[in-house]
Amino acid sequence: MAWTLIPLLLLLAWTASMGSARARTDLLNVCMDAKHHKAKPGPEDKLHDQCTPWKEKACCSASTSQELHKDISLLYNFTWDHCGKMEPACRRHFIQDNCLYECSPNLGPWIREVNQSWRRERFLHVPLCKEDCQRWWEDCRTSYTCKANWHRGWDWTSGINKCPAKTTCRTFEAYFPTPAALCEGLWSHSYQASNYSRGSGRCIQMWFDPAQGNPNEEVARFYALAMSAGAVPQGAEPLLLSLALMLLLWLLS
Repeated sequence: MAWTLIPLLLLLAWTASMGSARARTDLLNVCMDAKHHKAKPGPEDKLHDQCTPWKEKACCSASTSQELHKDISLLYNFTWDHCGKMEPACRRHFIQDNCLYECSPNLGPWIREVNQSWRRERFLHVPLCKEDCQRWWEDCRTSYTCKANWHRGWDWTSGINKCPAKTTCRTFEAYFPTPAALCEGLWSHSYQASNYSRGSGRCIQMWFDPAQGNPNEEVARFYALAMSAGAVPQGAEPLLLSLALMLLLWLLS
């Protein structure tokens, strides 16, 4: 019967969608192709403050790490204080988020190609440990913002990001009613709020003690191996999508 082919259709579509990830050999110890990332990870003894956990193997330079701690960084001319001064407890999470983005070499399984003027790659759906997401939300819920998605839609006429016309500054909790709403919505689903806990080996930690090693290395290896199990030959994705479409049309006829 036609309905028996539905699982095959779903499998083909899922496998084809995995083609947007990097090749299997390029998932571990890699840097994104983006504006301020190094070509390859390496030691950086002088990383600044909150970025120091990545000093043994970093995709960021010391100067980049210093800029990430400034109120208005020259890296992107972006300010967190678009609705008044952000509370220090909240600010430290955004600094840590930026350090992870710029410095981590353990995000390969989630790197995707993009067509943007300032970067060719981004990460998508990184499973952020639930404690990190929860604490981020708790420490920021009483700070103020005017947008639920910080990736786009700002007023850049002054050279730095300002709230667009007809938006209102409200608490984070008003724009992000849950931890998942913050972690997933803030940067267009760069993160996925994971149900896994820190130390599980199944979620990325934004915060860790480098003296105990980098736990994100194990996480990246786990997901890289999982992806390799479903890998398809390079260039086969369009064929798989075509087959899935043909099956769908046949089922509907």
